[in-house]
Amino acid sequence: MNLFAQTTATVILPLLLLVSLFCYINVSLAQNCKSQISRTIIVDQSGKSKFKTVQSAIDSIPENNNQWVKIHINAGTYKEKVHIPCQKPCIFLEGEGIDVTTITYNDHQSTDESATFSSSPDNVVASKITFKNSFDVGKMLSLQEIKDGNDVVPALSARIYGDKSGFYDCRFVGYQDTLWDVEGRHYYKNCIIEGAVDFIFGSGQSYFEDCVINATSPGFITAQGRESDNDPSGFVFKGGSVVGSNPASSFLGRAYGPYSRVIFYGTNLGSVVHPKGWHSWHFATHEDKFTYGEVNCKGAGANLSKRVPWEKKLVATQLNQFSRSSFVDHDNWILQQQTSLTIGET
Repeated sequence: MNLFAQTTATVILPLLLLVSLFCYINVSLAQNCKSQISRTIIVDQSGKSKFKTVQSAIDSIPENNNQWVKIHINAGTYKEKVHIPCQKPCIFLEGEGIDVTTITYNDHQSTDESATFSSSPDNVVASKITFKNSFDVGKMLSLQEIKDGNDVVPALSARIYGDKSGFYDCRFVGYQDTLWDVEGRHYYKNCIIEGAVDFIFGSGQSYFEDCVINATSPGFITAQGRESDNDPSGFVFKGGSVVGSNPASSFLGRAYGPYSRVIFYGTNLGSVVHPKGWHSWHFATHEDKFTYGEVNCKGAGANLSKRVPWEKKLVATQLNQFSRSSFVDHDNWILQQQTSLTIGET
């Protein structure tokens, strides 16, 4: 996220708060989805089903739905922008695999409008789908050019608002701001996330388990926006790997908020990781407020000897608060979704 993106996000913050309140009011009666899938809708772009687009299938679901509805998306490349509005929780999007089911678009410029996929309500799950924003994919700039904000604009593959959102075996592809993890508790399992500039950003309270983080060009992997000491948000990466083809060119994160919080735990860090690890960006006087940590990581990029001096040295008691159950799943919503939808670790 460059300076333009930061300014844009500041301007739209009141709008985001209104959207959140509107969603809360409209889905307050449908916070919990009934335990079984009530029906399955098939999407096939060749015309073998009633719906040729993902959006038309979503549009067919009634508002304030409180029963899981599966939308099975047959193999194909769906060139469309998809939005699940806040009045439609309890939707399960199921593809046939990230190599064969892709939702893609080419919009750019603004964080609040460019996303290929937007999800607003609570209780949304996606599996085996690639979400892609093709704008600037393949671009190669130097780290200094990116710091200067040269010719870089937001182009989101996905923006996720709702609480209790789960993504399994999905792929997110973009260049700048690939995944806007806006707010709420989110769980990503066995996903691939690709990009270069702040390509996992936002103020979500999110757990990334066994995910592959692919830095395709020099830049910054995360830009987490925690605003205060009692803000529950943060990104935790458990297991998985950080990969890329440009050695020592990608920071693990830079601060998008004065209390920014990102933890890598047991992750294989490739040579792509910049030796300093972290960047304070516009919060150079708040380094003592950040919670940036690497625990039990390995790989060519895991050498801590040249890391910024303000990286946290977390002890075992501090790590307890960043376990999956403590950080995002104290009410067991992840297992409930996995059981209802027969996905993940059932």
